[in-house]
Amino acid sequence: MSSAIGSMNNVKIFVLYLMKNINYPLDYMTINDIVMQTDYVMYLDFAVAFNEMIDAGLIEKIENGEEECYQVTDNGAMVASELKSDIISSILDRSLAAALRYLDFKKRGVVVFFDIEKTDNGKYKITTGFNEKGENIFSQMIVVDSLDRANRMKQNFYERPEALYRGVLALLSGNVNYIFN
Repeated sequence: MSSAIGSMNNVKIFVLYLMKNINYPLDYMTINDIVMQTDYVMYLDFAVAFNEMIDAGLIEKIENGEEECYQVTDNGAMVASELKSDIISSILDRSLAAALRYLDFKKRGVVVFFDIEKTDNGKYKITTGFNEKGENIFSQMIVVDSLDRANRMKQNFYERPEALYRGVLALLSGNVNYIFN
């Protein structure tokens, strides 16, 4: 088992918890994407667990237009709610928040980008932004002193891109003036 959350039962509980709390049918690739938003579950563990959950009647396939989607069954919802695991609740909460952010950005068609470019004076120019349906809705540029700092910023950005977006909007609209006091 190579997933950070441990046993195959934990992987199943993790997936069921996310699907139950999202509460609408999703296609396989979207389920995979929401599970992979955090590094708690490895892809191969997810694939095995997913097929086992279908076989066990915890997840069912439904037709949603032309697309095959999956949803948690009543049995699966009970397992997600009541089965004990050793997954820390903060991991589940953090993972659900990441999944919901991903789905919101996906539904809106938001694509994020983060570019690092070395400048002539040895510093690094970082350009980040958000494109929604082909239109740039937000971008920023900052210069930092080292590639290491730029890469750490990149990692943080991709972990929570919407936090940057919401934070800048809050600052510009004056909703976080407590920072300045």
